[in-house]
Amino acid sequence: MRKIVNALLLVVLTLCCACATKPNTEYVVLASESVNQDAAWRDVVDALVQKHDASVVLFKESPCEAFESLQTMNPRYVAVVDMPENIGRDYVIEFHHTSRDIDGDIYADFMWGIITGYDADAAMRMVNNSTEPLVVKDAVATIMELNSAKWFDNYAWVDDHTKGLWGEKRGFDGEITTGMVAPEEVLPKFTELYAAYDPDLIVTAAHATQGNLEMPYSLGNLKPRDGKLYAEDRFTGAEWDLQESGKRRVYTAVGNCLIGDMNNTKESMAAAWMNGSNAATMVGYVVTTWHGRNGWGALKYWVSNPERYTLAESVFINQQDLIHQHNEWTPALLDERYNFCEGFMEELTTAAERVSEVVGHEVDFDNAEDWDMIGFWHDRDVLVYYGDPKWEVRLQSAGEQDYTVAAERKGDRYIVTVTTGANFSMEKMRGDKFKQEHVLDLPFSYIFPERLSNPKFEDDKWGKAVVDENFMLLYDAEFEPSSTYEIVILTE
Repeated sequence: MRKIVNALLLVVLTLCCACATKPNTEYVVLASESVNQDAAWRDVVDALVQKHDASVVLFKESPCEAFESLQTMNPRYVAVVDMPENIGRDYVIEFHHTSRDIDGDIYADFMWGIITGYDADAAMRMVNNSTEPLVVKDAVATIMELNSAKWFDNYAWVDDHTKGLWGEKRGFDGEITTGMVAPEEVLPKFTELYAAYDPDLIVTAAHATQGNLEMPYSLGNLKPRDGKLYAEDRFTGAEWDLQESGKRRVYTAVGNCLIGDMNNTKESMAAAWMNGSNAATMVGYVVTTWHGRNGWGALKYWVSNPERYTLAESVFINQQDLIHQHNEWTPALLDERYNFCEGFMEELTTAAERVSEVVGHEVDFDNAEDWDMIGFWHDRDVLVYYGDPKWEVRLQSAGEQDYTVAAERKGDRYIVTVTTGANFSMEKMRGDKFKQEHVLDLPFSYIFPERLSNPKFEDDKWGKAVVDENFMLLYDAEFEPSSTYEIVILTE
């Protein structure tokens, strides 16, 4: 093992930018040996190195092998470059654990994403497409939770609560109009809207696998073929390609089963979204999902903090919030792997038995907290972010940014100042009850622009709160309109 680590450190030194006097450890690229041995894939690594002045560490089969190097380098951002044939469910789950093991606390120590694609060309497009910031303007979806459309210039959706319902909005201040189609027309309507709106963002939540995405109510499928997506009509058997413009996109599969799992093959939905549909970032589950805390939570943080958080930051801070609440309920399970079974009831029963042992009483599926304890454990390590974790992709604010956050260091005191406007609402800060059945109220959160050394709150006036070297969460914050609050953190 020591020889491997020494070899990896040599790679770090030789592959860093020539102008650097020592390796830059803020951004680290982990690359598999198979990537390093392929000239086209190695170009993807080189592009990331140039883009971020990054350091490189190689691994053989799993990025978890780079643990000792990551512990030494202590980066804030990690990009894993690998071929789709190497990436599967356990690959993602295990690296979630590694991301929390760098230091002695329970939280993730860096933001990370996987750079991959149908082939090296697709992976390179992912790198290039995430170089310039993106503010999402146009979107399409298969959910109804975003139907206010207040974040978008143009928006269209097919509904997952009313069969055959669809809607659209043209122009930022345009009116929302809705219509109805017959069940057999839902898939054609979605592909028509996709082509017409040419979205920056796609949001979905319906039945899916590694090889298909169903429309709501199972009214047709999108499927992968040769690195592209096509529509398959379940009523007529007709097929047609999803019409693409080549525009870079963001795909958030917040409530779909399995669609984020590459399943160790390039012939997967994930690879097709990244290749044929040019998704520079994709967020999705690598397992069958039912509770939804991680996917819906990431979306809730993003829509509740437009302009303030990037998508990667939303995924990250939601994960830490989930970890904190999970730890409050069942700390003994933080390092224990959830048992993913073939049958849902077998899986749920096994998990319920284990949680019952940990908490000392038999869990009741009709009790919301007991249900959440199981659901948070299930969801903890199974959401994957494909793309550059440092990419700035944000939503528009819809004119609702009613508070600002600023930070400055004064000696050993790090001061975070929250200034609320006249129309400030704690309800909005807490997420406005968006997907409340899964995510609960959001705390006030802040990701520090720099890593803090051994931070702690100056006093305990904030009640239930978390401060980590990368972020803080205030669960008991009660801010008032037209007010200023200073949160003082002591740091070395």
